[in-house]
Amino acid sequence: MHSVIQSLRNPSGQVGVDPEAGIRATLRHYQIDGVRWLWFATRLGLGVCLADDMGLGKTLQVISLIVQLYRTQTATAKKPPEPKTPVLLIVPTSLLGNWQREVAKFAPQLKLFVAHRSVTTVDALKRVEANPEKELADHQIVMTTYGIAAKSAWLQQVTWQLIVLDEAQAIKNANATQTKAIKKLAAKCRITMTGTPVENHLGDLWSLFDFSTPGLLGTAAEFKRFVSSKDDRQRAQRLSALRALVQPYVLRRLKTDPAIVPDLPAKTEMRVDCGLSPTQAALYKEVVDDLEHSLNVATGIQRRGLVLAALMQLKQICNHPSLYLKRDKFASQDSGKYAELGRLCETMLEKQEKLLVFSQFQSMCDPLHEYLAAVFGRPGLTLTGKTIAKARGKLVAEFQQPFGPPYFVISVKAGGTGLNLTEACHVVHFDRWWNPAVEDQATDRAFRIGQQRNVMVHKFVTRGTLEERLDDLIQSKRSISKALFDKSGDLNLTEMTNEQLMDFVSLDLNKATST
Repeated sequence: MHSVIQSLRNPSGQVGVDPEAGIRATLRHYQIDGVRWLWFATRLGLGVCLADDMGLGKTLQVISLIVQLYRTQTATAKKPPEPKTPVLLIVPTSLLGNWQREVAKFAPQLKLFVAHRSVTTVDALKRVEANPEKELADHQIVMTTYGIAAKSAWLQQVTWQLIVLDEAQAIKNANATQTKAIKKLAAKCRITMTGTPVENHLGDLWSLFDFSTPGLLGTAAEFKRFVSSKDDRQRAQRLSALRALVQPYVLRRLKTDPAIVPDLPAKTEMRVDCGLSPTQAALYKEVVDDLEHSLNVATGIQRRGLVLAALMQLKQICNHPSLYLKRDKFASQDSGKYAELGRLCETMLEKQEKLLVFSQFQSMCDPLHEYLAAVFGRPGLTLTGKTIAKARGKLVAEFQQPFGPPYFVISVKAGGTGLNLTEACHVVHFDRWWNPAVEDQATDRAFRIGQQRNVMVHKFVTRGTLEERLDDLIQSKRSISKALFDKSGDLNLTEMTNEQLMDFVSLDLNKATST
């Protein structure tokens, strides 16, 4: 057992697997170490936690692990291999699309079944629920969300080869119904993924390890008594012992580590898929229906005006119903984007990292400022077209102080160029501009000479709406995409045919409202 623990402590040790085999990617040195470490633990049936910093490629490491698990099973089998159950991935709804894209990009040979109605038909889901062993026999990965996993009894009928939880803090509350349901799932091995330092969350630490390595930290009551000593010296000794106990089961690399930073890309872009609240979905459908009716009678300049107005209204609704309705109060529960922004900020708050938030709507900036002030517990800064010229320099200087305001909300037109805001290492594009070059200019407020850290760029996209199709157009190289961009780089959506336009703005209710 001692040699096993030593191997876990040293993930760079020589393990009999090539992490780059079968993967369409060149892994960085620490990612190679990470895959070897995960492979070693998984082969022994040991549950572990991959806790690398955000932006270090946890998703790629897990995809490589899954590829290696199937490659080694095939390569070492001297007789026909026994049927292998798939790996179960449980992720937040906002990351479903990201995982699909990453699997398709790096390991297209893996057959992925997404157990979620935003991706898979109801009939297909029912067939799998009725006979999961038969229907999933040729799949290597099954992916679903925490919400679905908590209420789908069929997931408990399978003994999964491996269960991986992304953003595993979703089960930090041991008494939550969702946590209890997920812990009932059977697996030969379990892995948790989180970008937050688990050692700082003693109250939550037990629940994560109770999933991945049950029994390691005793019962919940025993753990609570152990870490709750009133004697400061005894408490410090016990916390030191706890760190030593869990250290072999946690792999955490930091962007601030000199051994890691030189090998990182300076900028990492990530699409964040957001849902619609019921209010947003109802308003969106109403605007689309009105547009379809108007297109039947409008022509020429009147048609172009109607189209532009409708597109702007739909983008407002995707941000927040109150923006479209011109209301003063912006309740956080009414916007899917607010929920995702809050989730991202939890990590930034814990690590004391700073954030830039860009919106094309000047009237969105103050509500975002108010919401973020509540999330961070202190106010940040706002810059819009209403900000006087003399104040801009003062605001920048204040933000650039090491312990200055934690966030800066900026309207794209007012602050998309000419600002040096290198204290921020996170950039959120709360809504998408028609011209991708404008987004890049805004991102460069943080990603520029003088930036000492790697920049994470989070692009919010509302599933099942025009925002998703806009992102697909920008990312694709299809002829329709090229034809729709004018010389300035803006999208020429008013030139679409009625059929193209309605397809572009139509609401996919399953995608937009699923959890």
